[in-house]
Amino acid sequence: MSAATESIELIVYQGQFGEFTITAADRRGVVIYRAGLMVAALCFAIGATLVLWRANDPAVQMAVTPLYTLFTVALGVGLATIHIYLAALHRALQIFWLIGTITSLLVAHFYSEPFAVTVYQHPETILGVGFTFAALTGIFFKEAFCFNRLETKLLTLIVPLLLLGHWLGVLPLIVEKILLAAWAVLFVIFALRKAFQPIPPDIGDKSVFEYLKQQSKQQSKQQSKQQTVV
Repeated sequence: MSAATESIELIVYQGQFGEFTITAADRRGVVIYRAGLMVAALCFAIGATLVLWRANDPAVQMAVTPLYTLFTVALGVGLATIHIYLAALHRALQIFWLIGTITSLLVAHFYSEPFAVTVYQHPETILGVGFTFAALTGIFFKEAFCFNRLETKLLTLIVPLLLLGHWLGVLPLIVEKILLAAWAVLFVIFALRKAFQPIPPDIGDKSVFEYLKQQSKQQSKQQSKQQTVV
């Protein structure tokens, strides 16, 4: 272990509920989270660019499938390493991702068309596949709330607007293209800005995590005692 790493680990921060330190494992988790976001953003941007460029090209339609697969895997990695104070919210986003992933697999195998074509031509599939993007929107919302980033505020609105608008059939094609392009550009901007952001803010106040964990344990003990008494 280098001296620089040791000095980083020895920094003591004053949190809301006590002191805490940021370990090498904490920093590694943030790096993995950001790497997941970057891969997801690039895959989405490449896929969106191909679709906007030559949507009717069979080769493009086929290429979107592996890009979406890699995007989904990268998003799952990000959701596994993101720091969110509320464990229930964190778990909910992971469940959304899992539902969306399973549905995507079913859609990809059930329909004969390429995945992107199926989702576009059968808007009802968004009711299942959309859970993946609900999880992504949750990340955007979390980042907007914690860091007040303009791009994440816009993405929190653009993603559900495009998906719900396409599902309901109320958006003109040109509007859908504009929203898709904006989504791709803002997603890449978000991922790039995250890459250069200092690591400690992404970890957050670890004393809050510890406090919430202790509160959860106490509630579980109290519920066990009540059940025993009953």
